[in-house]
Amino acid sequence: MQPVDELTISAVSLYRYHISLNPTLPVAKQRIDHRKGALIVVTLTDEQQHKQQAWVEIAPLSGIDTEGLPIEDFSQESLDDVIASLSHSAALLINKSPNELTALAATSPLPSVAFGLSLLHAKITHHLPCRVDNLHSQSATVPLVYVGMSEQQLQVKLLQNGTINSVKIKVAQTTMEQEIAFIYRVFELAPQVSLRLDANRGFSLEQAIDFLACLPKDKIEYIEEPCINPADNPQVYLQLGLRYALDESLNSPVFDVVNAIKQQPGIGALIIKPMLLGSLAGLQRMIEAAHSHGVRCILSSSLESDIGINDLRLVSQALTLNETPGLDTLSAFRQTLLLTTPTSTQLNPNALSLIIHAGEENEAANSL
Repeated sequence: MQPVDELTISAVSLYRYHISLNPTLPVAKQRIDHRKGALIVVTLTDEQQHKQQAWVEIAPLSGIDTEGLPIEDFSQESLDDVIASLSHSAALLINKSPNELTALAATSPLPSVAFGLSLLHAKITHHLPCRVDNLHSQSATVPLVYVGMSEQQLQVKLLQNGTINSVKIKVAQTTMEQEIAFIYRVFELAPQVSLRLDANRGFSLEQAIDFLACLPKDKIEYIEEPCINPADNPQVYLQLGLRYALDESLNSPVFDVVNAIKQQPGIGALIIKPMLLGSLAGLQRMIEAAHSHGVRCILSSSLESDIGINDLRLVSQALTLNETPGLDTLSAFRQTLLLTTPTSTQLNPNALSLIIHAGEENEAANSL
């Protein structure tokens, strides 16, 4: 392992990507047919002039949906905000220690930038595991399914190879009858699974109770953000005994884990989307506080590309070792950012556009 104080950032490259999605992916009740993001690549040089590279994806969940409407209730910053911030930081990083990344992360007002830069530092300093062998929770898959998928798509998701003990189902999007029928079809195909329902604040309290009363309670792990008015969520627990999870609530700048748990009975889990929430240090504090009160923490994607998803798996291994993360969104991506062969891994030049390069000659596309 290379000591971080022997490394210097000698070059920084910033790229943009724009990848089509097929099928479209749900963002609450909205749908998106493309994903945009940025990739920051740093070249590191040691005292013997040996070079290595590291990169992270930074992709706020914002933009427009398939109807041309702004994506609501997720990232509050735009990709343009991110690119402007990273472009400014690139020159400041040249000839600096990788520790400068954590300083920039700590002061960035953009959660996706704070997360990305802190993650980049963690990767450089090997503070994330490379892999976890024979670990059930991290090798398992939590398929994402919803009404509107074809029968073939549903079967591919549920009957794929590997261990499937949980399934995430988007609800409060169509009619109650359609969604209940869909859930029972899921049980027919995969009777062993438990349900992670996600309502994205789509139900009134009465609708949430009526809907959940039609399902076997012992098969429901939790329902994410069930009610339009979040203050109604505890009543779901008090009336049905079913725990709920917080997702959108975590995005509030005034959200406090301990206060929420103490004041809102029935919180069973936090759904943590790191790209929306900020630095690794902040995530770790949130997770430790939740765990100290017996609340689960589930790492979830913000519909990142393959680089982001691979890194989120490492973050999950580091911070939520005993939980299966929710990362089943890659199959819709028509391109990958990485090209991997048995002997090398390199960036995909057909998927990336260079925005800015600072420092020595650009070697970001070279094989690792």
